[in-house]
Amino acid sequence: MQRVAAPVLRAAAAGQLQQQMPVEAAPGHVEERRKVTYLEAVGRTLSGLSPWLENNAVAGEEAELRKTYADWARAAIAHGVDPASPAWLRFGEERQTIVDAAFLSLALARAPQTLCASLSTGTRKQLASALRATRHQLPPFNNWLLFAAMNEAALHQLGEDWDSERVDYALREIAAWYLGDGVYGDGPHFHDDYYNSFVIHPFLLAVLDALGAQQPAWRAMLQPALERAQRYAAIQERTIAPDGSYPPIGRSLAYRCGAFHLLADAAYRQMLPPQLSPEQVRCALSATIQRTLDAANTFDERGWLRIGLCGYQPSIGETYISTGSLYLCTAAFLPLGLSPTDRFWAAPDATWTAKKAWSGVDISTDHAIDD
Repeated sequence: MQRVAAPVLRAAAAGQLQQQMPVEAAPGHVEERRKVTYLEAVGRTLSGLSPWLENNAVAGEEAELRKTYADWARAAIAHGVDPASPAWLRFGEERQTIVDAAFLSLALARAPQTLCASLSTGTRKQLASALRATRHQLPPFNNWLLFAAMNEAALHQLGEDWDSERVDYALREIAAWYLGDGVYGDGPHFHDDYYNSFVIHPFLLAVLDALGAQQPAWRAMLQPALERAQRYAAIQERTIAPDGSYPPIGRSLAYRCGAFHLLADAAYRQMLPPQLSPEQVRCALSATIQRTLDAANTFDERGWLRIGLCGYQPSIGETYISTGSLYLCTAAFLPLGLSPTDRFWAAPDATWTAKKAWSGVDISTDHAIDD
């Protein structure tokens, strides 16, 4: 976690992210990505670290480390939302800022004391203005509807006026795109990629957590959303191979272990399906973190992430991928928000499903949910 996050947060806290972070992108797209990549880096890094930043159960050296990172995080937000700062993160100027404002909003939801209540009054007002600025952009008709809704949830959290219609539209469309067995379409059609985990399940749960009580129709969506997320978490755990690899299918593979955002979120929320023990999920997530982040040439000589899934593989970077995008990998660190005494951390190592299956261990059958 430190190796991934420290370069981003140290630089952003000093107001130096634009000077220090390199911008790698597909040929011909560097300058357009430069407009948004810094917000990507801050929002995505904080969305993954926020449960740990909120974790008061850690002690000793880790507690001191957590305090340092929390101070960096608040300073990074203060610089980023101030239009008069050279480190302003240009909210609302490009459509992509809908997305990464939403990752920042997700971080606020996961660390309400450390990253929201602890901000100064002035910074909170500037943050609200920054989130509202993203309304000038129109999200496409896909998972981005949840980003717009998440930004409204953050405005609600900040005590600001928020737009219930944006939230209702997102929730109703996502519900209409449900295909069965824990899987949603990304828009009206199914896409065979990791976006059910990158975005759809975690953001849907977060929006419902924040705003579900506001409308009876939204409240009724929560239980089905939880059950569907549990099923998808079970599917995800089974895709992690004995060596920590997983199928390189679909777009955005450069997010690396962020492909398991939902599985990590389910572990953090303590809502894993009954057939998955927390300790086997710990070992499975650890294996895929190591497989994707320990590979040679994953980081440049100054410690910044480079485009790739397992090492440096620039050809898998779509035109919307740049250096800041890569920090969605921090989603795999969500269980750091659990107490050190929680079973997830305290129980002995356990083998995950694919490792059992391919070593000849008898495993249980797998069944779809019919809803």
